[in-house]
Amino acid sequence: MRKATGGAAAVLWATSAAAALAQPGMATDVLKTDVAAVLASPEGGIDRQIRVVDVGKANVAVGVLRRGPTSGATRGIAHTDVTEVYYVLSGSGTLVTGGAVTQVLVGPSLIGAFDGRGSQVREISAGDVVVIPAGVFHGWSDIPDHVTYLSIRPDPDKVLPAGYAHPALTP
Repeated sequence: MRKATGGAAAVLWATSAAAALAQPGMATDVLKTDVAAVLASPEGGIDRQIRVVDVGKANVAVGVLRRGPTSGATRGIAHTDVTEVYYVLSGSGTLVTGGAVTQVLVGPSLIGAFDGRGSQVREISAGDVVVIPAGVFHGWSDIPDHVTYLSIRPDPDKVLPAGYAHPALTP
């Protein structure tokens, strides 16, 4: 296994690349208090979208995910239309991407179980960044305690609803 690297610079680059598609307008802030409010909210399950912003030719979504301890067989998901950039805020785990998967179609995403052939396996922890292109399976095989991470989703086809804000952020 190898240690993933890249840090916040990769997140800034991915966000800047999406912003380069934007028409002139206002910037959108996602504050650490927003992230904390969405994490603390009782709504939303594991994958909690914070905001979806129309940046002109594309949408950009920012979500936060928190996963507790897990080990064993790796199940994964692949989003057919949306790339994800993970930025790990806290914790650590073993992330598996790509490779052979038994697939089941679920709306604009696929779910399945990894069979171990051709997958990338890496340990990631706070500060690490991973770019997962649309259509690439990804899942966690081992999380010793927890992992909390931002998911930044450039959305050139605008399949995510522009203007969305998590209910915890509305007054």
